[in-house]
Amino acid sequence: MKPNFIALIAGIASCALTSPAMADVKAGVDAWSLGKYDVAVKEWQPLAQLGDADAQFNMAQAYRFGRGVPVDMKLAEDWYRKAAAQGHFQAEDNLGLIMFQNNNQAAAMPIIEKSANRGDSRAQYVLGTALFNGDYVAKDWVRAYAMMTRASAAGLPRASASLAQMDTYIPVEQRQQGLALARDIEAKAAKPQMPSAPTQTASSARIPAKPSPSPIRGVAMPASSVATAPKPVATQSVKPPAPKPAPQKPAPVAAPGKWRIQLGAFGNEANARSLWQQLENGVAGLSALQPYLVKSGSITRLQAGPLASRPAADKLCSTVSAAGKSCLVVAP
Repeated sequence: MKPNFIALIAGIASCALTSPAMADVKAGVDAWSLGKYDVAVKEWQPLAQLGDADAQFNMAQAYRFGRGVPVDMKLAEDWYRKAAAQGHFQAEDNLGLIMFQNNNQAAAMPIIEKSANRGDSRAQYVLGTALFNGDYVAKDWVRAYAMMTRASAAGLPRASASLAQMDTYIPVEQRQQGLALARDIEAKAAKPQMPSAPTQTASSARIPAKPSPSPIRGVAMPASSVATAPKPVATQSVKPPAPKPAPQKPAPVAAPGKWRIQLGAFGNEANARSLWQQLENGVAGLSALQPYLVKSGSITRLQAGPLASRPAADKLCSTVSAAGKSCLVVAP
C-alpha cells in the first residue's frame, strides 16, 4: 500500500526558568522570538554540544524549520536523538515522527508507540493508521480505533476523518472495545511521567514550534475509504432528540465549552436509542442530561451532556463504567 503524506504540528509550553545555565538558552529563545534566528543558534550550539537537553531540542527545531541554519532533517534527527537520550519527552516525540519522515518507519514505530501511549496526538494518529493497515506493526483494529479516538478527541482533524473511515470497516463490537481501551490509555497518559534521565529543564528554554513545512510521511488508509470532507469531532453536526423516553429528531449542537460523554457507537440508530433508554434511569446522573445522536457516515454515536467540566465528565464516566458499560469523555 502506497503511503501518503500528513502534516503534523509540534506544540511547546512555557514556564519559569529554574537554573542560571538556562539563562543562555533562554537568551536564544528571546532572540528566536524576535526573528534573530542566527543569534539564537549561536547561543544554543555550544550549550547543545555540552549536553544541555533544551539547547539540543532547540537546535533540532532550527534545522527542521531552516531558521538560522539550512534545513537539514538528518541533523534535526540527530539533535532530537541526543535530547531524547536525556529523557526529553518532546524531543522523543519529534524523534519518532522525523525518523518516520526520513524513511526509517520500522525503527521509528517503537518510539512512536511510546509517544502515543504517553498521549501525543500526532503519534496516536500515525500508530492508529499503521495498526489499522497492519503496516510496520501487526494489524489490530481494537488498538487502532482506540488510538484514533484519542487523536480525534485531542482535536486532530485528520484523525477525525480517519475515525469516520474506520467506522465503515471495523465491527461494532471491536469499536466498543476500542472506546474502552481509549479511556484506559487516556487515564494512563494523565499520570505524571518521569524522565529516564535527570529532570528536564524548564520549557521556557524551548522555542515554540510552528507547523512543520515538511509533512510527516504516514500510512495510507484504503483508497476506497478516503473521506471527501473530514470534520473535527467537536464540530460534527449533532441534533438533540425529542422529549423522553426515547431520543427523537436531532437539533443543533450544544454551545461550545460543554463536555460530553460517549456511551457507544452503532451501525443501527435504533440500538443507540435503545441503549439510552436502558441507561437513562439505570445510571445515576444520566437522567439529568440531554442525549445526542452524532452521525458519522453509517455510524450513530450516542453521547450525553452537556457537563460543566472535565472532572464532572470523568466522574460520570466512572459511574457508567461501574455499571459495566463503555464510556469515553468527549472534549468540547
